[in-house]
Amino acid sequence: MVSLQKSKAELSILPELATKKLSLESTLQELSLYDFQIEASCQGKEVAQRFEVNKLLPGVILTTENKFVGMISRGRFLEQMSRPYGLELFLKRSLKSLYEFAATNFLKLPGDTLIVTAAKLSLQRPPELLNEPIVVELANGVYRLIDVHQLLVAQSQIHELTTQLLDEQTQAQMLQAEKMATLGRMVAEIAHEIKNPVNCINGNSAFMSTYCQDLMQLVAAYEAEPNISAKIVDLKEEIELDFLLEDLPKLIESMKVSAERLTKIVSGLQNFSHLDENKRQTVDLHECIESTLLILNNPLKNGIEVIKNYGDLPLVSCYSGQLSQVFMNIISNAIDALGEAKSKENAHPNFLPAKDWHPQIQITTEVLETKDSEWVVIKISDNGPGIKPEIQKRIFETFFTTKPVGKGTGLGLAISNQIVTQKHGGKLFVRSPRWNAANSPSPSRLYAANSVSSHSVGEDVSKVAAKIATLEHLNSAMGMEDSQPSFGTEFEILLPLV
Repeated sequence: MVSLQKSKAELSILPELATKKLSLESTLQELSLYDFQIEASCQGKEVAQRFEVNKLLPGVILTTENKFVGMISRGRFLEQMSRPYGLELFLKRSLKSLYEFAATNFLKLPGDTLIVTAAKLSLQRPPELLNEPIVVELANGVYRLIDVHQLLVAQSQIHELTTQLLDEQTQAQMLQAEKMATLGRMVAEIAHEIKNPVNCINGNSAFMSTYCQDLMQLVAAYEAEPNISAKIVDLKEEIELDFLLEDLPKLIESMKVSAERLTKIVSGLQNFSHLDENKRQTVDLHECIESTLLILNNPLKNGIEVIKNYGDLPLVSCYSGQLSQVFMNIISNAIDALGEAKSKENAHPNFLPAKDWHPQIQITTEVLETKDSEWVVIKISDNGPGIKPEIQKRIFETFFTTKPVGKGTGLGLAISNQIVTQKHGGKLFVRSPRWNAANSPSPSRLYAANSVSSHSVGEDVSKVAAKIATLEHLNSAMGMEDSQPSFGTEFEILLPLV
């Protein structure tokens, strides 16, 4: 049996590939493949005729009763034919004898192999096999051939796409960083301008309270005097002196409380304004979190309860403004998720809230001690519907977002991950138990851009085991048992204590 797709095999593949749209996730089955199968019992002259007709055909697939046997490339076939007496030996004999004599090694890959992976495996072959075609195994035992040059052209096309995407990511991140730095400077200037009058109000409120007390004592002394004139009595009634004396202390106290709140907001804005700082500072992380909550106070007013379980944390050397940005991104995402949960509760099969359900965000901090290190742990969780596993795996990718156009840029969590992992040497994890199997081990339910499975080649196995043990200990310490979870999504930030 001889089968040949002339529409693809006899035409030049390279022009067709140049117009074919590929992506980073493109696989071998998306390329133009050669379909030339022949029974191993056929004579060699039949293959010679096909090679003569189609100059681009890279090889033939040998079968026996439609079952795959092997592959003979054009190069190997012509090499054997050019040997002394090669034509006499093989042209009139079965292809099976030629195949067994040549003892050709070949590379066979599944059709769903990424083009990038296939190109890498192809180039890892011995030098004498670099130009050999690759056998592609499709579904249902169907086999095709791909020319290695065609594969490398496709790989170069993907490389160009990757370079373009990296340039776009770098440009977007630089633009976002510049925007945040500009915003930080603007916030710092505004906070500075607000701080002076706020300090004036705060400083004078104490004097105002004292002065009012003195005036009230003076009024009381006048009232104690006998023979108060009728004019004064009429004036007391007109201004409602009794109500004024009762309400004035409350009014002054409310002004003091408002001024103190405004002072905290200004302090939070100043902490947030340190986005472009280039030196670490020793700060109280709880103050950073509180500053973020103050800035997000307005959206949090929408019926969302914030539960704080603060542990005893030491001062941490960090870039406080950048960590405030991380807290802002994570808490903002939680607010959005809880807001959507109110209108889409029935759209999430793993989210069945009770009738008395109300949105909550829980923030927990603690210190985790391992055998040779200490970590500050910040957990931010919500009791919303959670995140699907396929989204969890991509959640830290640049430009990846599930939000509608105009609302999400896909940069928030990607930048947050860079701040935690690259700037602070920490780790950022996300887990969503509602969407994971109950019998799944805890480490597999943690997704991070720099998980322990991505260790460098040659890393000591004991170190990797230690990392996994650390994660298992972390899971236990943070209550990651397989019991019914009380939250939908939880982000965990680990910062090393240095």
